[in-house]
Amino acid sequence: MRVRRLIKAAGEPALAVLGLGTFLAILGPYDTGALGWPAVWIYWTGLMALGGLFGWNSGNLIACWKPDWPLWTHYALAAVAVSVPVTVAVMAINAWFDGRLDWRGLPLTFFFVLVISAFATGVGYVTDRLRARPPAAGPGASPRASPALTDKLPLNLRNAPILALQSEDHYLRVHTGRGDALILMRLSDAIAAAEALDGAQTHRSWWVARDAVRQVRKGDGRATLTLEGGIEAPVSRTYYPKLREAGWF
Repeated sequence: MRVRRLIKAAGEPALAVLGLGTFLAILGPYDTGALGWPAVWIYWTGLMALGGLFGWNSGNLIACWKPDWPLWTHYALAAVAVSVPVTVAVMAINAWFDGRLDWRGLPLTFFFVLVISAFATGVGYVTDRLRARPPAAGPGASPRASPALTDKLPLNLRNAPILALQSEDHYLRVHTGRGDALILMRLSDAIAAAEALDGAQTHRSWWVARDAVRQVRKGDGRATLTLEGGIEAPVSRTYYPKLREAGWF
């Protein structure tokens, strides 16, 4: 279940890496077309994969560090952060081809990498903004959590179904159908923001959406709920009777 969840979460980023890598390989900027196929494709998809890995992690760290800053600044800072390891990789590749390391080319290489990073990050920002547009309200519209919660999520998760809320010290991990994110918010405030959703608190550190439950394991006045994607949420003795009476198990 967890392997399936990881594959699902990695699917879209992998397609983005392959798409951007292929596009840049066809374009062949900075004379990389001289490498020929498939070397130029391996070159660009490899750099896109490296940049995507650092971009995802740095983006999450920046969002936790400065959650109140405008979202475009998170993407801009991520583009700069990504450029550092990718520049190192490009310099290493150039040194391997040339047989020597030319430090004089470092500033220009960083600039070229920053341009590509800004382009890739910009594509991600626009895509996530389009995906984050709220669906049109109507008689059959599904209930949604309050913007007090959803506006703290990364753009690509804002319209995803919320499966569970998990308290982690001063932070809150929001599990969704497209992955999870760590935000700065108290569990009690998040539960209040999710009031319109059909769910319940199952533990002092957990809230679970009812329709996300796939399996229940009971024993000794406690239970473990297996949710969509293999997430396991505990049910403590405190909340067990109330959930049993509500027909959760």
